[in-house]
Amino acid sequence: MDQEPPLQQTYKTLLHNSSLGEPKKENIFMAEECDLPLIDLSQLNAQRDKCIKLIAQAAREWGFFQVLNHGISQEVLKILKDEQMKVFHLPFQKKIEDNFLNLSANSYRWGNSKATSLKQVLWSEALHLSLADISRMDECKSTLRSAIEAFVTVAGSLAQSLAEILSQILGIKSTYFQENCPPNTSYLRLNRYPPCPFPSKAFGFMPHTDSSFLTILHQDHVGGLQLLKDGKWFRVKPNPQALVINIGDLFQALSNDSFKSIKHRVVSSEEIERFSVAYFYCPSNDAVIQSCCSTKRLLPGVYKHFSFREYQQQVRKDVEATGDKVGLSRFLL
Repeated sequence: MDQEPPLQQTYKTLLHNSSLGEPKKENIFMAEECDLPLIDLSQLNAQRDKCIKLIAQAAREWGFFQVLNHGISQEVLKILKDEQMKVFHLPFQKKIEDNFLNLSANSYRWGNSKATSLKQVLWSEALHLSLADISRMDECKSTLRSAIEAFVTVAGSLAQSLAEILSQILGIKSTYFQENCPPNTSYLRLNRYPPCPFPSKAFGFMPHTDSSFLTILHQDHVGGLQLLKDGKWFRVKPNPQALVINIGDLFQALSNDSFKSIKHRVVSSEEIERFSVAYFYCPSNDAVIQSCCSTKRLLPGVYKHFSFREYQQQVRKDVEATGDKVGLSRFLL
């Protein structure tokens, strides 16, 4: 179909080489299903201390948790998915045009042109948007823009609230995120994972961690999200009523490794497309990430001080050189 990016052609050599002896991947479909911590945010009013304790425990032990009563209506989520489908089902040649939807260059992305092995393959396409870009979206896509605006308004408020709760546990000043994460510095990513003829060979999205403080994800009913815990991959069962929250690299560094930015991946489906939307809660480029050191436990800092700009530059440099992200280990003391 003319809507599909040329993924199979792009990865032809890698797929061919895999049949000639490239090490076989583990059976990604045999991952055990896990029950992520599920937290009802309405309890922040009735049983605040207990709810905060559950959030902190999930951030330390899992790096992932789900939330209910998050404030984003099912109607907004449905409209957003419907509009995603319309955009991604446009002809591929339309999607790669300059100024597609009047957005910044490279907002529409597909695959991984830097992939050097099957484990780096991305069988997916995405719209990756700076929040500052949303207001300039094409007028003919006003329904999409309205749905995005409704989503990011609540997601941004939710991200800040959760970040402030976690910073309180760490003893970081309550205004840290207000000062370092102004509204337009975060990002939104609309994802589509097309059916993949080789689901055992190609990931929808390769194993990675997120370069954010927090990520807020809504996934459809198809499933495919997996996370790595204690050296073992687990499947995350979709919950249409919940949002998935995960700790990003910046919060792991800020917390001095108290909270964990966990590797996760998306497994492709052979028969059905999958959609998700992710909100990445990020600081301004000049914001400095400095590990907080517990005065009670007298733990030394794990990471060098670095700005968000420096972190992004290092990630881009590593992806350009190797096809993959290295991440926080580049900034260890």
